[in-house]
Amino acid sequence: MQTELLGYLRPDGDYGIRNHLLIIPTVICANQVCTRITQLVPDTVAIPHQHGCSQIGADKDRTFATLSGTGRNPNVGAVLIVSLGCEVVDPYALAEDIRRTGKRAEVIDIQEVGGSIKAIQRGAELAREMRAELDVLKPEPIPASKLRIGVKCGGSDATSGMASNPALGAASDILIDLGGTVIISETTEIIGAEHVLAARCATPEVADQLYAFVARFEREVERMGADMRGGNPSPGNIAGGLTTIEEKSLGCISKCGTSPMMGAFEYAEPIPGTGLYFMDSPGNDIECVSGMAASGVHLVCFTTGRGTPTGAAVVPVIKITGNKAMYQRMTDNMDVDVSDILDGTAGVGLAGERIWQEIAEVATGKLTKAEILGHQEFSINRIGPSL
Repeated sequence: MQTELLGYLRPDGDYGIRNHLLIIPTVICANQVCTRITQLVPDTVAIPHQHGCSQIGADKDRTFATLSGTGRNPNVGAVLIVSLGCEVVDPYALAEDIRRTGKRAEVIDIQEVGGSIKAIQRGAELAREMRAELDVLKPEPIPASKLRIGVKCGGSDATSGMASNPALGAASDILIDLGGTVIISETTEIIGAEHVLAARCATPEVADQLYAFVARFEREVERMGADMRGGNPSPGNIAGGLTTIEEKSLGCISKCGTSPMMGAFEYAEPIPGTGLYFMDSPGNDIECVSGMAASGVHLVCFTTGRGTPTGAAVVPVIKITGNKAMYQRMTDNMDVDVSDILDGTAGVGLAGERIWQEIAEVATGKLTKAEILGHQEFSINRIGPSL
C-alpha cells in the first residue's frame, strides 16, 4: 500500500499536492479582469464569484473567510488579489491574512491603476513573475499522515449508499489509520442520521455541536416557510431509487468510515487537528467543496450514482461511482468504478483499497478527470440577503 506522497513545502511548514498561482477577485466587479489574466498567463487559476459587495455582518465575514482560506490552502503557492476599489471586502486585509502563511500575496486595484485594460496588463505582468517563482519549486516526498481529504456525495442514487459511499468509508479509515485527516460535511444530508454520527463523537461537546448545526439549519428552513422534500432528496435522487431523507443520510454518513468524530467546525474555518471532523455546510456540491478547500483539504473524494462533471478551483476532485452503467456512459468524468461490490466480485474493503490507491496517485501528481477537463468550479455559501 502506497504511504509516501509528493508535496510542495510551504513557508509555514505545510505541504501542498498542487502548486497553483491563484487569482482572487474581491468582488464580482473584478471577475472579468481576473479571468482575462488567467487567459493570458498559463498555469493560473481564478475563482470568480458573485459576492464581495452589499454584504454585512456574518455574510461579509464568510465571504472574507472563504476567499482567505482558499488563498491559504496549501495547494496554492502564491496569490494575486484583484480589487475594484470600493467593495466591502478589504483587499489589503485579505492579502495580509494570506501572507501569514508566508506566501506571496499581491494586490491590484482596478480604479487605482486606471481601468480594466491597465489592470489586466499589470496583473498579467505580476502573474508571470509570480508563476516563474513557483515553477522553481520541486515536489518532495511526504508521509500520508500530512494528507487532508474531504468526502462528498452528489447526484446520489441507490448505488451510492450500497457501494461507493461504504467503499469511500473504507478508504477514509485507511487514511486516518495512517495519521491523516478526513472531513465530512453536508449538514442537510445527515438529517435523520445525525444521532448515528453523534454516537461516534469523541466528547459530548462535539455531539452537541453536531446537533446544533442540524437544529440551526432546520430553524432556517422553518423561517423560510419551506419544505425540504423535493429539494432533498432531489428529483434526481428520487429517480435514482432514494425515497426518504433518512435513507439518503444513512448512505451519506458511510463515506467517513468508522473512526471517532474528533470535532465539528463552521464553514470554511481551518481544520482544527488530525483525524475525522465535521464541517457545517449545505449539500450544494460546489458550495460544500469550496468550503472544504477553504478549510485546508488537499483533495476531495466525490461519490455519485447519477453522474456529475464538477471539479474545484484549487483541489483535485476524485469522482467515484458504484453505478456501472453511468460509469460507462460518463467515463470521461469518472475516476473510480466500484460497481463490482454490487455484482459480488469485490468486497467493500478491496474497493476501499482501490480508492486509496487513486488518492495516493492523485497526491503524487496524477490529474483527475475533472482537472484534465478544466473544471474549476467555485461558489461561496451565503447566509443573508444583499443590501
